[in-house]
Amino acid sequence: MSRVGKLPITVPQGVKVAINGGLINVEGPKGKLSCPTRPEVVINMEESTIKVLPRDESKESNSFQGLYRQLVNNMVIGVSKGFSKTLIINGVGFRADLKANILTLNLGYSELIEVVLPQGITATVENPNRVTISGIDKQLVGQTCAEIRSLREPEPYKGKGIRYEDEVIRRKAGKTASAKK
Repeated sequence: MSRVGKLPITVPQGVKVAINGGLINVEGPKGKLSCPTRPEVVINMEESTIKVLPRDESKESNSFQGLYRQLVNNMVIGVSKGFSKTLIINGVGFRADLKANILTLNLGYSELIEVVLPQGITATVENPNRVTISGIDKQLVGQTCAEIRSLREPEPYKGKGIRYEDEVIRRKAGKTASAKK
């Protein structure tokens, strides 16, 4: 049995969960999310807890139990609290600007890069070098941040580029440091 999968999910006040055959619908104060399920798992709703159980004792059913428990948990957290990630932009002249749902980035290339944010994602630019991406779908928030980060990944010599707030960039010594030996 999956260690993650056997943990029950507590549903907070104001969140409604509906299980219709192979589809789970979660609705809360921040919005609605739905997810199709696989036949290898059974999802039971009891008062304010949700349990995900494997249909049988096969390895595949156990792995899907852990996966769907985490997917349902992320949906419950997303519609009640939401998810957010912060990106830091390092570099001379590197900056971000937001107009409507278009994030404009100046990353040292000859032209500005415009990123159209997907439906359900909001961004805030706290200062020109700090962008916070937020939404109710954890996967979509992470994917959007990864796509923005891939436009100019941080390089190891000066640290220029886009990085996550909690990411640590391992710095390398340049030519001058290795030539002085």
